[in-house]
Amino acid sequence: MAGCPGVTAGYLILADRPCLIETGTSTSTPTVRKALSALGIGPDDLATVVVTHIHLDHAGGVGDIAAAYPSAEIVVHERGARHLADPSRLLASARMVWGDKLDTLFGTLRPTEASRIRALGETGTIDLGFGRHLSCYYTPGHAKHHVGLLDSLTGDLYVGDAAGVYLPETGDLRPATPPPDFDLDAALKSIDLFRSLQPERVLFTHYGPVEDVQPILERAAEELRIWVDLTKQAKAEGLDLDHAVAMVREKTKQRYKTTEGDPTLQGLETLTGAEANVAGIMHWLDRTQQG
Repeated sequence: MAGCPGVTAGYLILADRPCLIETGTSTSTPTVRKALSALGIGPDDLATVVVTHIHLDHAGGVGDIAAAYPSAEIVVHERGARHLADPSRLLASARMVWGDKLDTLFGTLRPTEASRIRALGETGTIDLGFGRHLSCYYTPGHAKHHVGLLDSLTGDLYVGDAAGVYLPETGDLRPATPPPDFDLDAALKSIDLFRSLQPERVLFTHYGPVEDVQPILERAAEELRIWVDLTKQAKAEGLDLDHAVAMVREKTKQRYKTTEGDPTLQGLETLTGAEANVAGIMHWLDRTQQG
């Protein structure tokens, strides 16, 4: 993403009906197309494109990928479907957050024909051919338009951002709690749902697969609770956002093995750093009048 490797993953399921999970950003589209071609997927071969949610690091390339693979059905939760057909409001909101960085980080989400979009509800199924399928589950908490996906053949569980951000180099797991949708109760319920599905692996969009399923999901819930408790403490002390971020960053830094100079960490800090996490938790606390 934006020239930084190891930050955002897309996953290709090479089934009878090939399926791409996550497109990455618009600026990553050439990289994704090159990878698909190397794996034998031509313009008419991709059956389905599904995104776990419509944040631009996951779905910013949907319009470009849809145009390049005209046979593919585009699948997204129903709360995000209209924004893929008409991205104007989503892009305007993103522009307010990112300013000029939007163009270099994410590019432009281009519209997808509404007739090609399939909207998911609480659950759904994506046909991968020969009886194999993805089961789709509504998993809010990080975003109101988030789904998790379980492969019926492999037991692979694609969790998007609902279980946080994983750094394979160190095994660190950090929460992803951005405004405006973060909701602790919903997020913990989504992680409980993931546990109940008993997957074989957990596949993070940021970044990569993890085989120690139950420990990583337990850590996901633990990280959420710790960050929320610390942010509540900062709020109770009357700290403004900048000082709350500094306090939470200081009190959590010993939990992670990464160093400040790590380029992957810097890329992830851009997407879902301490400032975004604390701001999202503060917004949730204000909305629910907690803390």
